[in-house]
Parts: sequence; C-alpha cells; structure tokens
Amino acid sequence: MSTSLYDASVGTFIQIVGAVDKFMAKSADHCAENGIDLEEIVGTSLRDDMLPFHFQVVCVAAHSTNAVKAVMSGEAGPPTGFDDTDYAGLQGYVANALDELQAVDEAALNDRAGQPVVFKMGGNELPFTAENYMLSFSLPNFYFHATTAYDILRLKGVPLGKMDFLGQLRMG
Repeated sequence: MSTSLYDASVGTFIQIVGAVDKFMAKSADHCAENGIDLEEIVGTSLRDDMLPFHFQVVCVAAHSTNAVKAVMSGEAGPPTGFDDTDYAGLQGYVANALDELQAVDEAALNDRAGQPVVFKMGGNELPFTAENYMLSFSLPNFYFHATTAYDILRLKGVPLGKMDFLGQLRMG
C-alpha cells in the first residue's frame, strides 16, 4: 500500500498541530503555576535575528491549513490574515487550524496529486506539483516553526519532552 497525499500531509499536520495545541495548554498551566508571564513568551525569540514565538505559532497554522488550500487551488503564498495577538489568541489560531484540518476532504485532496501548485511571493514564482509542494516546502517549514515554538517554551523553562512534541502517534 502506498502513502496518499492526504496521509503524508494532512495526517502529519493533524498530529503535530494537535501536539502544539496540547503543549501550548501545558505551557499555559505551567506558567500560571510558576508566575511566568505568557505575554513575555509571545515576544520571545531564540536569537536576535529570528522572529518571535508569535510568528512561529502563526506559521504552524499557516503552513498547515494554507498548504491544503494551496494544493486545492493551485496557488500558494506567504501567510496572511493573522493579527498580533496574545497567547490565548495564538491558542485560538492553533485550535482553528486543527478544526480546519480535521474537516479536509481526503478524497478531494488526493485527487489533486500531480497537479501544479505555484508559490508566489512578490515577483517570484516557484512551480511545484502538489506532492512536491507539500513534501519539500510546506512540511519542512511547518516542522521548523513547530520546533522553534517548542524550543522557545523549553527556553522559558516549560517542562516539555519529546512525546509532547510528537503528539498522538499514528499506529498500525
């Protein structure tokens, strides 16, 4: 049996977005118990030349839900439509992303396999197939931002482990 486009992308997005949802909730509880200001976390970066936690979480939502929309429409671009928000607002973005991903029509997405997806930014265009867009662009970006958000929380002392990052494994 081969792996479908849906399984390789949406299945993975659901697993990790679900994990982000849970580790953000665990982090909020930890911060409340230990007097850590969640709004300080929202603005925290790992390095001066990196964007803060807020951006990392927005990109987790964007590189999952927007990737699906891009495959369905054939056109992709950088994340838009996200406002500056507090920690609770970021949790809302993640919860909404999870809801959207769970509602994706598996057959419709799989029917887009082999179809073109063009990523447009400014005057630049990057042509992909649906599979290559997901596997070589969206998923690597998605993992980068999920990992960076996780790392910022660890930097702030939140007791997270690898299983918190991995979330609900797909067994069988």
